[in-house]
Amino acid sequence: MRFPEDVPTLTDDVVTLRAHTVADIRPAYDVCQDPEMQRWTTIPVPYERQHAEQYLTEFIPAGWREGSSWAWAIEYDGRYAGTIDLRPQDGNVGEVGFAVAPWARGNGVMTRALQLTVGHAFEQGWDRVIWRAYVGNWGSRRVAWKCGFRNLVMIPAGGVARGVRKDEWVASIARDDDPQPQGHWWKVPLIETDGVRLRALRSTDAKRLTEACNDERTLEWLAGLPKPYQLEDAEGFIESRLENLASGEGVTWAIADPDTDDLLGCVSVFDLTNRIDKTMGEVGYWAHPEARGRGVMSTAVRCVIGHSFTPVEDGGLGRRRLVLFAAEGNTASQRVAEVNGFTGTGVARAASPARDGGFRNLHGFDLLRTDAGVP
Repeated sequence: MRFPEDVPTLTDDVVTLRAHTVADIRPAYDVCQDPEMQRWTTIPVPYERQHAEQYLTEFIPAGWREGSSWAWAIEYDGRYAGTIDLRPQDGNVGEVGFAVAPWARGNGVMTRALQLTVGHAFEQGWDRVIWRAYVGNWGSRRVAWKCGFRNLVMIPAGGVARGVRKDEWVASIARDDDPQPQGHWWKVPLIETDGVRLRALRSTDAKRLTEACNDERTLEWLAGLPKPYQLEDAEGFIESRLENLASGEGVTWAIADPDTDDLLGCVSVFDLTNRIDKTMGEVGYWAHPEARGRGVMSTAVRCVIGHSFTPVEDGGLGRRRLVLFAAEGNTASQRVAEVNGFTGTGVARAASPARDGGFRNLHGFDLLRTDAGVP
C-alpha cells in the first residue's frame, strides 16, 4: 500500500482515524512524556523528539507499505489525540494496540477508536482481534471490555517492556461476537447517611487497614488473614478490589468517618457471578477497633442492602437475595445481620475454619428483596 494515499479514513463523526502527518510529531512527542504512557507501553524512556520523528515518518509508513502494521492517528475535537494500530498475523487473526493523549481521556475517545478499528479489521476479512495489556492497566482493560473483548486470561511474565518481564492480560473478540460489554464492571458509588460515609478504598487507607487486620478480634474471626498482617498485604487487598469490580465478582466499600475520612471498616457484596444463582450476593464486613460499639457497621450494611436491591438500570446491583454468614461466637456479626432484618437459615456444623486449625459452627442468614419491601 502507498502511504499516505492508501490509508483509509475511518470516522463515526466524533472520532476520526486518519494517516499520520508531520504535524503529528510534536503532539505525539508530548503524549509520550506522560508517565502513564511510559508505564504501560514499550516506548523508549526518556522519550526524545527523534523517537517521535522516526516512528511517524519511518516506522508507520513502512508498516503500511509492507502490510506488517496499520497505524492511524486518532483525531478528536480537531486535534491529534493518540494512535491505534492493527498488526495482521497468519490465519486471519491479528492484534490491536492503542494509546490516547491525557487531555482526551475520559471522553470515550479510545472506545470509539477501537470500535472503528475492530470493525475495519473484520471488513478486511479478519476472524479475530486480540488485545493485550500489562496487568494493572485498568484504563486499557475497560476500553477493551466496552468493545466486547472477552475470555480474559492473565499470563504471568507474558510481556516485556524495556527488558523487564511483566504479567499480561489477554482477551479477544471474534467476527461473530456481540461487540457489547460482557458481564458487569461494577462501580463503587459514594453513599453518605447517618454519620457514615461509604466510598471506594484508596491507597491511603492501607495503614488503617493494616491496623484493623492486626487486631486480635479481627484475626480471630478472619482466620485466613496473614499474621502479622503487613502493609503490603493491605495494598494487595486494595488492588484486588479493582479486579472484583472489573470481573463483576463484587463491590467493596471503605466505611469512613464523614468528618475525617479515616477508614472505620470495610463492607462488601460478593459472589455476584455465582454460577448457580446470578441474582444473589453475599455480604461480608469487618470493623476497625475504633469503630466498634458505635452502630457503624449496622448502618453501613443497611446502606449496602439498599444498593444491592436497587435495579441495575438505576445504578444498583439488581440482587434478589442476600446471604450472610457468621461464625458461632461472633455475636457482634450476628447482631448486625439481625438488626438489618436477615433471617437465620440454619447452622452448618464445623464449617468455619479457626486460626488454631479447628472448625467452628457457621450461622447462616438471608434477606430477600421482598423482605426489604422492594417489589
